[in-house]
Amino acid sequence: MTITILGIIISALITNNIVFSQTLGICPFLGVSKKLKSAAGMGLAVTLVMTVSTLFTWVINKYVLLNLDMGYLRVIVFILVIAGLVQVLDILLKKFLPALYNAFGIYLALITTNCAVLGTAMLFGGDAPADIVTTFVTALFTGLGFLMALAVMAGVRERMETAHIPRFFKGFPIALLAAAIMAMAFFGFSTFSLGG
Repeated sequence: MTITILGIIISALITNNIVFSQTLGICPFLGVSKKLKSAAGMGLAVTLVMTVSTLFTWVINKYVLLNLDMGYLRVIVFILVIAGLVQVLDILLKKFLPALYNAFGIYLALITTNCAVLGTAMLFGGDAPADIVTTFVTALFTGLGFLMALAVMAGVRERMETAHIPRFFKGFPIALLAAAIMAMAFFGFSTFSLGG
């Protein structure tokens, strides 16, 4: 069990990183990663919503949709669950944790349309026949992998602001080039396998 959990953690963070391997969540990856502070805020908010929504969708899929033979409604139900959870989290944070709401507030609204959250819910909350613990660990570390990708990209983009870059590469083109190089670097880890 420990080897399996360790394999899930390494896979979610590095070898099957949601951004670099699955190519999900590219819009916030390129849009919010200009500064480390905003990237960290978005990454933490996505991790929270991704973990909670994947757990909810796993329960709904296993105990409601599959029992009623309505698996074809997964996408619609999962989108509604994610949107509802984001709204509930927004209200709860605003009321009980205003400091955290001020840190996350703007990012919570953006998460509703984040394909990385829906993709994780579909992959691990719907399709995978895993138990709840495995689903929780996978969703949590997939979110942390998203946070890591945003933080790395933000660090690179902050360094690029002071670097001498040709005029036609400045801005979005150099960001895409840096993202491609990082994706290739992470792809190098894909041959890693834990326990053979």
